[in-house]
Amino acid sequence: MIFNRNFIKYWLPVILWLCFIFWMSTETFSAENTFSWMEMVLGVLFPKISSQEMVFIHVLIRKAAHVTEYFVLGLLLFRTFRGDSVSSWSWRWSFFALIVVVVWAAGDEFHQSFVPTRTASAVDVAIDTAGGILAQCVAFLWHRGRKK
Repeated sequence: MIFNRNFIKYWLPVILWLCFIFWMSTETFSAENTFSWMEMVLGVLFPKISSQEMVFIHVLIRKAAHVTEYFVLGLLLFRTFRGDSVSSWSWRWSFFALIVVVVWAAGDEFHQSFVPTRTASAVDVAIDTAGGILAQCVAFLWHRGRKK
């Protein structure tokens, strides 16, 4: 019973988030498919926006989504590795969380190499990793602040 409760509490959110990231890597969320609706929204918000600016903002939003996805994953993994520990922070938890972030980011890009409208990119792995690193910095600062 304890295993099931801990699994649901700690690992299930991680697994669901990994599934979400996988889904975001499908053809549905390719640049080609997201540009049309983003063009519509940006056109309404900024009627005088140029096509170059629209493309630039589209790229920025997509890269921010990478950082955000892996930031959340990094926090969820930190929480999972921390578990019910009475300690507030450990390098080990952050290290393991970051290893999983990097492995999943690389695997995600590998997956995208098989999706016709997606491309695999080492730059995206680096951006994803940056999101995971940022999450570990936030976890460290949060727990350091709680300590004081």
